[in-house]
Amino acid sequence: MQIKLPFDSSKPVIGEASVEIDKPIHEVFSYIGTYFFENYPKWAVEVVEFEPLDGKDVFVGAKAKQIRKDNGTKVESVFAIIDFQPNSKLMLQGLADPYKHSYLLESDSQKPTLLTFQFQLLELDVFMRPFQKLIRSTIEDGAENTVANIKNLIAAECA
Repeated sequence: MQIKLPFDSSKPVIGEASVEIDKPIHEVFSYIGTYFFENYPKWAVEVVEFEPLDGKDVFVGAKAKQIRKDNGTKVESVFAIIDFQPNSKLMLQGLADPYKHSYLLESDSQKPTLLTFQFQLLELDVFMRPFQKLIRSTIEDGAENTVANIKNLIAAECA
């Protein structure tokens, strides 16, 4: 007999946030995408060590190693760029850890640019599933902080 759990253990936990940035899409993408390896540690304040593994150019397949401080614990991971479409999209995914970041940009005219950041925790250990709502809330808070940090940095550095 198969036991039916009250949750789907294969369903990702997703948090998403959007913000309008009063800059043309090419400037926003340049900051987030083209110069990702230089600027990512600025908006990801929980990253305490960061090292691009294939140089500073951003391309599909480029890898980086990061050490994040999460709740006082240092967590190391390596990720790769899995999608890079200028003025539109940057996506990265953990190689050994099941997560994905997406930065999506939209604009109908020159300004403003709509930035949507999405974080997906692609797998969650079964023993963590009862805490899925709390984990999702934490991820959503992190997504809100990410877009706010990016907006503030672009306003300050791209003036």
